[in-house]
Amino acid sequence: MIEAPPQRVFGVLADGWTYSDWVVGTVHVRGVDDAWPRVGARLHHKAGPWPFSLQDVSTVLVHEPPHKLVLRAGLWPAGEAIVVFTLEPVGEHATRVRIGEEFAAGPLRWARNKLNDLVLHQRNKETLRRLADISTRQKADR
Repeated sequence: MIEAPPQRVFGVLADGWTYSDWVVGTVHVRGVDDAWPRVGARLHHKAGPWPFSLQDVSTVLVHEPPHKLVLRAGLWPAGEAIVVFTLEPVGEHATRVRIGEEFAAGPLRWARNKLNDLVLHQRNKETLRRLADISTRQKADR
């Protein structure tokens, strides 16, 4: 639950340059297509600790502001995941945000187990906490 309206939370999702601030594991945003976050637009990022960080892209698959954003997040050679953000208004000033993440290709798709699920769950909890911090600090007119 984020104490900000869906439009404000979606505004953070729509600003590709902030992803390294709130997406756990993304250490640097190298570039954001001008069309971001419209379908087909790409966010160029670096993930993982140096010197093992990987450069890849995430691509928008679904863009339904302010309720849904679906990305294909690349992390090759490890694979890629489909990440679904859903935003549901709660009253006038809060938003329930859910993240769904499924490995869609590559070795990560076949390496799924309970331990990976637990790590992914903790990572996504922290990602949502960071998203909430940024969303609640944005100006109300955004």
